[in-house]
Amino acid sequence: MRRIVKRTETESLTTHRSAPHCDYDNYGDKDGLRAALVAEQRGLCCYCMGRIEDERRSMKIEHWHCRAGYPGEELDYRNLLASCPGGERLPRRLQYCDTRKADDDLRWNPADPHRYVEDRISYEPDGTIRSDDSLFNTQLNEVLNLNLEWMKSNREERLLAVAEWYTQRRPDRRHVEQEIERLGAPSVLDPYVHVAVWLLERKL
Repeated sequence: MRRIVKRTETESLTTHRSAPHCDYDNYGDKDGLRAALVAEQRGLCCYCMGRIEDERRSMKIEHWHCRAGYPGEELDYRNLLASCPGGERLPRRLQYCDTRKADDDLRWNPADPHRYVEDRISYEPDGTIRSDDSLFNTQLNEVLNLNLEWMKSNREERLLAVAEWYTQRRPDRRHVEQEIERLGAPSVLDPYVHVAVWLLERKL
């Protein structure tokens, strides 16, 4: 999970919200909204950091505060994120991200500009994502299901790659900072890139 910097909402969403009897269901430009959210998140799911594209089969429009519990926020751009499909056709024990979350609440929003979610998570050597906040740690596992074995394996690969780079290069502070900048530069980020950035920041 990485920090998401929200941009200006789509013009169509602004216009729709000012119309009478507007709601999320009758909003007609969801394709435009998908494209804006995916670009904003630089091609990564808001929760697992897997690859997403601005197509229905590749992503879902996530309401961080669910529509059922917070109807006043269903058209609030700050509440809208892009999530991966989350194994939506799989048994619930194998579902993750928005599909698993459903209408549950989360303690921290990755798009909250005042509370950086990156400061609330860490990674174990085996790729386990965790938080020192006990409630959020429970939510990472039970609400988002982010410690499925294949996810842990993907994160572990990123950690091992960084450790190998660091061991071989023995970089000074300036080179570590340059590597962090390089990893964060593309408009479409590599999946799980923040795992690598997290470890490099620990090296600093």
